[in-house]
Amino acid sequence: MRLVLATRNEGKLREMREALSGLEVELMTLSDFPEVPEVHEDGTTFSENARKKALVAAKLTGLPALADDSGLEVDALGGRPGVHSARFAGEEADDDANNTKLLELLKGLPPERRTARFRCVLALAFPDGRVYTVEGTCQGLIAEEPAGDGGFGYDPLFFVPEEGRTFAQMTREEKNSLSHRGRALRKLREVLSRILTEGRAYGRKDQDRKGR
Repeated sequence: MRLVLATRNEGKLREMREALSGLEVELMTLSDFPEVPEVHEDGTTFSENARKKALVAAKLTGLPALADDSGLEVDALGGRPGVHSARFAGEEADDDANNTKLLELLKGLPPERRTARFRCVLALAFPDGRVYTVEGTCQGLIAEEPAGDGGFGYDPLFFVPEEGRTFAQMTREEKNSLSHRGRALRKLREVLSRILTEGRAYGRKDQDRKGR
């Protein structure tokens, strides 16, 4: 299967190749289709954004397409920043600005009120309109101050109680085994494996019919 990632991010391409290694999938990105425009993420949920990006890419490329959307949900903030995680402190905000705003909003709250989760939704769309979605979450707490030099985004503030560390204090392998994205990718692998198996079975039946 030729599969288009609805992104031009080479880092995501490397991640997907690693996650889907061993499957009969040839991965491409929108860099291979310069005529396809960027999709405006105007959905109110991660699922809406992921589905929209995947469907647009599938329609315009004529190939199955995969898209994702993810972010941080903080209970004390009613689920914010949510779909606005990347621009929580403004359209031009960087990670430091977003983290600073989050800490200011949660200032003085005890640990039991600092519960949060990372959520990731992956959408696999086909040109005929079929869409499969999978979701991964990781529960944690927002620390009172950043800790760790790894990761990106809110990783220095996202504390995993079972591990006693933030995401930014973990190795990439440790984080991937626990993270929302890692869990979603493992579910996606199962979906793709099933689709590929069904496709091979259909192909064999079609050949049998032609041979009669």
